Amino acid sequence: MNAEATLLRTPDPTALRTTRRHSDAEEVPDAFLVELLARHLFRVGKLPLFQIAQRMGLSRQRAEVLLAHMRDLHWVEIPHRGEFEGDVSYCLTDTGRKQASLAFEKCQYVGPAPVTLHEYASTVRDQRAHLSPTTATQLHAAIGDLVIEESLLPSLGSALNSGKAIYFYGPSGSGKTYLAEHLVKTLQGHIWVPYAIYVDGDVIRVFDPRIHREVEPGAVPERGLSRGAAGDARWVRTERPVVITGGELTLQMLELEFDAVSRLYVAPAQMKANNGIFVIDDLGRQRVGARELLNRWIVPLDRNVDYLGLHTGAKLKVPFDVTVIFLSNLAPEDLTDPAFSRRLGYKFLIGEVSNTAYREVVAQACARVGVTCDAEAVDFLVEQLHPASGQAYLPCIPFDVISKIGDRARYLGETPQLSPALIEWAWRLYFGVSDQAQQQAIQTIETGEYQK
Repeated sequence: MNAEATLLRTPDPTALRTTRRHSDAEEVPDAFLVELLARHLFRVGKLPLFQIAQRMGLSRQRAEVLLAHMRDLHWVEIPHRGEFEGDVSYCLTDTGRKQASLAFEKCQYVGPAPVTLHEYASTVRDQRAHLSPTTATQLHAAIGDLVIEESLLPSLGSALNSGKAIYFYGPSGSGKTYLAEHLVKTLQGHIWVPYAIYVDGDVIRVFDPRIHREVEPGAVPERGLSRGAAGDARWVRTERPVVITGGELTLQMLELEFDAVSRLYVAPAQMKANNGIFVIDDLGRQRVGARELLNRWIVPLDRNVDYLGLHTGAKLKVPFDVTVIFLSNLAPEDLTDPAFSRRLGYKFLIGEVSNTAYREVVAQACARVGVTCDAEAVDFLVEQLHPASGQAYLPCIPFDVISKIGDRARYLGETPQLSPALIEWAWRLYFGVSDQAQQQAIQTIETGEYQK
């Protein structure tokens, strides 16, 4: 069966159906499926036919074929048969339990039947063609109350629709991470993610509930297991994934993870992020060198495929349909060579904001802390403290400073209020000053030189 045909399409070219046509794991060897079914029965004991089909993600007819073969091998027996057709239960025989134990030594995967790598790659490509582009309306909704130059939005929208890598750079505290967290909200639509992938006897877990947010299934009859009537339960319908990593990222995390005990592989982060967004924060602060890390991405970003190694030494070619967003304090010319720089499709300098925009950020910070935005105190912060210290108008500063005034008010049991003296006190605590200067700021507050 053509794997591309397994994905049903709606008349709306941007939408995916809520069910998938059953392919019944026809490309997965029966020998593997029989051992998988044996592991299910070993774990649970007696199971009715319809539950076996559900657990395996197969049609009832396909499950019956496998069970008939297992009966011929004397692996299973029927401890119960009801009055109606299909009302039959199965359990392992002594021989079946021995064979199930051997099957666990090969692989400890117990779940829905895996899909093939071909099915997975075809589905990722097909879903890419059906996903909705980011529109101006969606981007404005995702940005929300984020203070950002309006003229930057068309460029951001273009970058998200390009499918190419995006590189945000600028000083720490300029709001790069905050911006990325808003941009991922532009993801629209749902995708299909397999529980696992079968590759020459090995199993790769793909579905991760921490990343793939499952969408409630449509109304499907509980026992509607005939071909075409039920969805393909080997796949999970989820929201488009977002993966965010930071300084903890290593090269090893971008490879298949093999568990020698369970004999299972776990898909790396970028594979779990297919048809979604992968954010790499604090690029340049990982334990591995930035250039070495970026070199790992040259082929995937250029060819939309990735090559992952098995513990046997074999290499797998997997789809790479991910919008990668890099966040760094380093300018592109300080981080990459020209070859990689070309693959960073869009580069944005995220620096300090204007005086007007900064005042808007201050007002938002006051609202978050629950303090009245005092004009004199704001002027003191913007027009005196910043120029005197040479500190740029970075969006992270207002909340970090003003929240300390809220902390102080809770300690004293007071209603938080803004004043120049308290702003200076919080400023000195935030940026760190000498003990003498800090004591002077505290004394200023206590003597009431500024009105609270």
